Amino acid sequence: MCGPANPDGSFDVDSDRNARTMTFTGLATFSSIFLIGSMLLTWVVLNYLRRKAILDMPNHRSSHAVPTPRGGGLAVTPLLILLVAVVFIHTGVTSVSHWLMLAAAAGLGLLSWLDDRHDLSAAIRFAMQFVAVIVGVFAIDKPVLGGLVPVWLDHVLVVFAWVWFINLFNFMDGIDGISGVEAGSIGLGIFILALLMPLPQFIGLGYIGLGILAIMIGFLIWNWHPAKLFLGDVGSVPLGFVLGWVLLKTASEGAWVVALILPSYYLFDATFTLVKRALRREKIWQAHREHFYQLATQRGFSHARVSTMIAISNLILIAVCFAQSETPGWMRVFAALIVVLSLVGMMVRMPVKGRTDT
Repeated sequence: MCGPANPDGSFDVDSDRNARTMTFTGLATFSSIFLIGSMLLTWVVLNYLRRKAILDMPNHRSSHAVPTPRGGGLAVTPLLILLVAVVFIHTGVTSVSHWLMLAAAAGLGLLSWLDDRHDLSAAIRFAMQFVAVIVGVFAIDKPVLGGLVPVWLDHVLVVFAWVWFINLFNFMDGIDGISGVEAGSIGLGIFILALLMPLPQFIGLGYIGLGILAIMIGFLIWNWHPAKLFLGDVGSVPLGFVLGWVLLKTASEGAWVVALILPSYYLFDATFTLVKRALRREKIWQAHREHFYQLATQRGFSHARVSTMIAISNLILIAVCFAQSETPGWMRVFAALIVVLSLVGMMVRMPVKGRTDT
């Protein structure tokens, strides 16, 4: 961001410095509001859940050993909706389709809270997710696959990919800190993309990414091991929906390598586990303990250590995303796959220790 030019064509260094300071101050203020808001609102929700005794009771499929409040998404989801709304207003988004997408996210949050409380059928959940995603597709202005297939097929593939992403994000929310780490990492990656490519199509996405990072940090203060509360479907489902839109929107603007690499650990773990369970003819929608991160905790490693490993790997993935521009996209995707496989290898080959997650 440059300051105003002087008559001789040079730039005013002091003005430039002031412009940069204002930009930094604005970003710091923006992120601080959502970080502090997340921290405080999660504390309020935690007290509400305790008072109402809304608890996740341990069972043989659980990765926790004590009853823990479930429903932290009652704090995260409203802040997420507010974040996107503020960015839409700030960037001048007037498209009805974008606001309908945001309304669909709020609707999924309400439905998921009902599911947390009353265990709705899988058919109802999937049906409403498809409805929300079909509404949301119209908030993606360009073909996600870059014209490789007809537009109608692009939309169909996006719908199924988006529904899958919502569910994999929900499936993977199984230990303390993991979803906060994953969502925050994706948000950070999108924010860095906007910094490195300050184009109009990425500016709003960058603000959303920074806001998601701030919200997740505030939530992780309460969700880090040993977690004082869990996200619940009311948090993981709308979060997966909004993140899915951000990633698909990023891909549609040409940054498909970034959109594919940032969530690659979640994509690999969830998809591999789903296929494995489907081949064994198991009910893939039922809770289980077969994800790679769950195998690591079963070998005695704490939730904090496993989530930290994922965070470090995600930082490496972010670095891979923004390797030298001359590096072909397929090479960066291949490098990301190596990072993910290395993480998975460490998880399944960890020496067995005494359990530390209780």
